[in-house]
Amino acid sequence: MLDTRAIVCSLTAAAFTPAQVDAIMDAVRQAAEHEATDADALATKADLAAVRADTSAMETRLTWRLVGAMAAIGAILRFIG
Repeated sequence: MLDTRAIVCSLTAAAFTPAQVDAIMDAVRQAAEHEATDADALATKADLAAVRADTSAMETRLTWRLVGAMAAIGAILRFIG
């Protein structure tokens, strides 16, 4: 967590005007809010594991559907031919 009071004190001691200090502190607050938002958007290992499990289950279902479709096509071809 940022010590905003210490930052304000440092800027004031370095002869920044109150308007400059306010502008800098607004930028710091916005950056901190943006950083928190980005951190919330990052995937965790648990998120990735869940996606892998979902993907694996979906691949299994699609494989069985493909096998079923191929069997149906084979049956139709035998019936026609």
